[in-house]
Amino acid sequence: MAQREGTERSRKSSRKKRVGNFPEIVLTMCLFSVLFLCMSVYLVHFVATREQDMINNSYNSRQEILLSRNYRGSIYSRDGEVLAQTVLDGEQNETRVYPFANLFSHIVGYSTQGRMGVEAMANYYLINTNTSINNKVANDMAGVKNPGDNVYTTLDVQIQQVADEQLSVYKGAVIVTEVSTGRVLALVSHPDFDPNEISEIWDDLLVDENSSVLLNRATQGLYPPGSTFKIITALEYIRENPKSYNSYSYQCNGSYRHGESRISCYHGANHGAVGFESSFAKSCNSSFANIGMLLDREKFQSTLDGLLFGKQLPITLNYAKSTAEISEDMTEDAMIQTSIGQGKTQITPIHLNMITCAIANKGTLMKPYVIDHVENDAGFVVKSFKPSSYGRLMTEEEAALLSGLMASVVEKGTATNLKGLDYTAAGKTGSAEYNNVKGDSHAWFTGFAPVENPEVCVTIIVEGAGSGGDYAVPIARRLFDAYFREKAVVSQEVTQ
Repeated sequence: MAQREGTERSRKSSRKKRVGNFPEIVLTMCLFSVLFLCMSVYLVHFVATREQDMINNSYNSRQEILLSRNYRGSIYSRDGEVLAQTVLDGEQNETRVYPFANLFSHIVGYSTQGRMGVEAMANYYLINTNTSINNKVANDMAGVKNPGDNVYTTLDVQIQQVADEQLSVYKGAVIVTEVSTGRVLALVSHPDFDPNEISEIWDDLLVDENSSVLLNRATQGLYPPGSTFKIITALEYIRENPKSYNSYSYQCNGSYRHGESRISCYHGANHGAVGFESSFAKSCNSSFANIGMLLDREKFQSTLDGLLFGKQLPITLNYAKSTAEISEDMTEDAMIQTSIGQGKTQITPIHLNMITCAIANKGTLMKPYVIDHVENDAGFVVKSFKPSSYGRLMTEEEAALLSGLMASVVEKGTATNLKGLDYTAAGKTGSAEYNNVKGDSHAWFTGFAPVENPEVCVTIIVEGAGSGGDYAVPIARRLFDAYFREKAVVSQEVTQ
């Protein structure tokens, strides 16, 4: 009897323990269910939004599977000229051909020995196919591959040719973009290479430590901005002195001294009495060194942050981050150098182009893009890419003031080679010193046209050429000429 009662008590105690543990078991099950659901949702979202990144990953064998079924699609300019295509011989052997050879080497890139340029950005589309089911069945029965989808870029062959010819034997870069859309019309980097020969020259490029032909100077080249940085120094001065900036005056005698620091104007030019606008138009180093010493360093750094220095840029091309840092503890000499775009300040041509485009576009930056749309082999559009805004880099009023300053550079400053043409232009020149040898400088120009309704933006750097006004501005003129000449031809064809 006592034994039976003890057994019964043990059973009741066991049941109580199970009942007591039940809420914990339910809670644990719910927790794991929620975690499983979250992981499932994340996995679905990742696959849906990052499918291209997954396929483009060099460790993903899916690429090889697709390429065993499809041959790589073609890349076209915006007016339909072939920039890259896969040629098949009678035995279906594939050869990737670049009809323009060196001309589009950095922006179109290559697809062997890795990938570069549009070949890398559009890889997902080029190795996939949206050909019809009937074609897939017929190709499968014939034992041949399907044609990959074709990518149409925003690149303009004629403008690209002008940019390439004008840069000539110099090292450097040229970028031409549409102000209101962000479309990249031309992108040239010198020295260049022939992508048709990339397999043959690859080993030599790896051995040659001094070779930089694969470097896309337009997006990855970091340079001292020189006097083009005065655009940013001027913006900061306007922000700190919104009502009195036009009252600024300075007496330039060819150099500026502050303590033990001394800086000279380019070639020792003596600009005499200058105001804010004339300091900018004549690119007076002495005056801008003086302006730099008047600025609030914390506020200046905030402006640099807002202009994306040291930040991610909204572009899909590989790029280097520009650097410009201002702090309370930096030396006076470092502050002076930074104010005129020298010292440790470094910028890429694409970044300077983006800032210039934002000024021309009333303060709003449009994201630069190169791929316009994707078509299948029958010409049906698979995907289109539309202009998109990054956001405001400055107010509309600030952009208008900077546009006026840049117009004065053309009208009465260092870029008068762009004056008196069929169109108006605005811009800023730069002669950026890059070593300790006096007189060694890169030639810069960045600007847009026409002033009253900006359409096209041009940014140029010519390494080691000297004065921006002497070397970069003439290139800009020919690029603007090419753009408006082509626009006139298109307009005439439409009206006929």
